[in-house]
Amino acid sequence: MSRRRNSIMSNQLKEQIAQELGFAGTLHQEGFGGVSSRDCGNMVKRAIELAERNLPKNNMTQ
Repeated sequence: MSRRRNSIMSNQLKEQIAQELGFAGTLHQEGFGGVSSRDCGNMVKRAIELAERNLPKNNMTQ
């Protein structure tokens, strides 16, 4: 029984972050199966950093 989950990150954001981190070529050639766990973790870490920067300032003080 296969369930497909909706992605939280858009493909465009994934590609942008992969480009910033230097493994976009691997991602395009092999998909996420060819990307190391470390690189995937760094991608998530970078996405969290971007999300935190985009939070409204008043939410950070509460």
